[in-house]
Amino acid sequence: MYRIACVQMEPKLGEVEGNRRESARLIREAASHGAKLIVLPEAAAAGYMFRDRDEAMSMAEEVPSGPACTEWLVLCRELDVWLVAGMTEKEDGKVFNSAVFLSPSGYVGKFRKVHLWNDEKQIYGPGEGFPVFETELGRIAIAICYDAWFPETFRSASLGGADVLVMPCNWVPVPHQPEGIVMANMMCQTGAHSNHMFVAAASRVGEERGQPFVGCSLVVGPDGWPLAGPAARNEPDIVYADIDPVGTRDERWGNPFNQPVNDRRTDVYRS
Repeated sequence: MYRIACVQMEPKLGEVEGNRRESARLIREAASHGAKLIVLPEAAAAGYMFRDRDEAMSMAEEVPSGPACTEWLVLCRELDVWLVAGMTEKEDGKVFNSAVFLSPSGYVGKFRKVHLWNDEKQIYGPGEGFPVFETELGRIAIAICYDAWFPETFRSASLGGADVLVMPCNWVPVPHQPEGIVMANMMCQTGAHSNHMFVAAASRVGEERGQPFVGCSLVVGPDGWPLAGPAARNEPDIVYADIDPVGTRDERWGNPFNQPVNDRRTDVYRS
């Protein structure tokens, strides 16, 4: 059993030093409330609404040697916490919408967003899969924002043995969305329920270059019901939930009657 925290913050476009300071403050706050695994939003290090690839490249950094990763790693060691944080990554002349996974003992790995949304296709290279990281906290998979629009994201993580799917996000308003309902929350709940795993999504708030963002960060249990959140739509916040991914494996995967993963009929599905 441990506490997971989804940090809902407002990164500022291009203010990389300020974003690092604010993320450090919020990581410390989450740790002070007992969080062991902390999730920051998508593009938390440099902001999100880049005009083009050149602007994104100018604010990107290498993983894990860049300044954001370096500072976050120091915090993880000091506070004895694990961190998943969205950032803009550069490698071999390409830019990626990535998330880094850091632990008290060092760099664990990274994930690159697989499904690129809207103008992201003109800026970033796509990721190539959904790795699952074996850790003392359980088997952790990562996705980013628009990846949640695809059931295959959750299913790929589940088939890889994931106990928890963590998602740095920058959710935006969806056309015709009724007041009080957030489409992304519904997708997280469905994905968790259909795959018997925990889902933790940290979104951002505020506005960049005319694009508003919707917060509503949450943690969902394997039965599809929220354990924490959704947070407010427009205010910074941190949502906490106590989860036991390893201790609940038998309960989650051992139901003799209904197993959405094992009961699949791959012989009749279209690919």
